[in-house]
Amino acid sequence: MCRWLAYLGEPLRPSTIVLDAKHSIVAQSLNSPLGAETVNGDGFGFGWYPTGAPQGAEPALFHSIEPAWNDANLRELTRAITSPLFFTHVRAATAPPIQQTNCHPYRYENWMFMHNGAIAGWRELRRDLTMAIDPSLYPNVLGTTDSEVLFHLALTYGLRDDPINAIGRAIRTVETVGHDHGVQFPWQGTVAVSDGTTLWAFRYSSQGRTRSLFHSADIPAIRLMYPDQERLAAFGDNAKVVVSEPLNDLPGAFVEVPESSALILDMDGYRHQPFLVG
Repeated sequence: MCRWLAYLGEPLRPSTIVLDAKHSIVAQSLNSPLGAETVNGDGFGFGWYPTGAPQGAEPALFHSIEPAWNDANLRELTRAITSPLFFTHVRAATAPPIQQTNCHPYRYENWMFMHNGAIAGWRELRRDLTMAIDPSLYPNVLGTTDSEVLFHLALTYGLRDDPINAIGRAIRTVETVGHDHGVQFPWQGTVAVSDGTTLWAFRYSSQGRTRSLFHSADIPAIRLMYPDQERLAAFGDNAKVVVSEPLNDLPGAFVEVPESSALILDMDGYRHQPFLVG
């Protein structure tokens, strides 16, 4: 599978958590104790909304087929910019080829999307799922991954108006098509999607045994727990991180996202709600 990280809060140099954290996403690309694969070296992607960009602006993307731990450009980029909202994804390819168009995150207008997981039986389900994409959106599918198809299904089902319902409908479509093809547990994954202002994260699998996902506790609360941790000074009070694995070993600093749930993050805080239950 893969590992990913999403940040929302005061503008931050992404290197602070992408590179410099004890268990950063780059460290996870080389050693992922909670992942399905220990090494996630089949390329990576970094997407960000520039500081000061107007609402509705497109995010910028950087993709590479190099391992994240070996890419000097990623280090240069994440140390040179600041961003109030960014995604990072390191890939462990399941079946599709290793190429830049298969690296997350994906973009459509002001929306970004990334996924850790897989559609079971993808080779058999691919045609039916791809044909369910709105024809006006189909030309934007540039790669061969199940994740990109899921993103465009969600766009087809109204992602821009109701992200939670649209992601849910897209996953239910995967499950319906999968069951029609005799696949018992078609969907597995954690998903992040953003419009540049709000961040939505999802943890769900058809089997009820989804890959790991965590979010950070409130920064003021963490500071109270660990007043001597100087590295916390880099974060504003509204800083929030969602990540496949905790970025450090401080007890209480990261909270597991419940199974079958949607997580909504904005400048007002965190909200959980059940997702595809029943």
